[in-house]
Amino acid sequence: MGKRILVVDDAAFMRMMIKDILTKNDYEVVGEAADGAQAVEKYNELKPDLVTMDITMPEMDGIAALKAIKGTDPSATIIMCSAMGQQAMVIDAIQAGAKDFIVKPFQADRVIEAIDKALS
Repeated sequence: MGKRILVVDDAAFMRMMIKDILTKNDYEVVGEAADGAQAVEKYNELKPDLVTMDITMPEMDGIAALKAIKGTDPSATIIMCSAMGQQAMVIDAIQAGAKDFIVKPFQADRVIEAIDKALS
């Protein structure tokens, strides 16, 4: 099995889309979270190789979750997912330690390219 990935998005269909792309490309989805607080909890529990993190979520947003995870594990590999027009947030995320970002709607080849690059 490939690398272990945690998928974080408040929209179930977005998690399903990413999971589908990942599993078809030999990645293992080890967990899912619907908000930032869950993401931090699951990260600490599962220690995945990579996290795909939505930026806009209830409870705790993706950037706060990114900072929390990086606070406990500076070597965490996290790729942010954002809708069009969130450039300022993407810049914040990269400055906070995100490896890359993918824009929604997802294009399978771009998702895989970002993940392969982040994990290499």
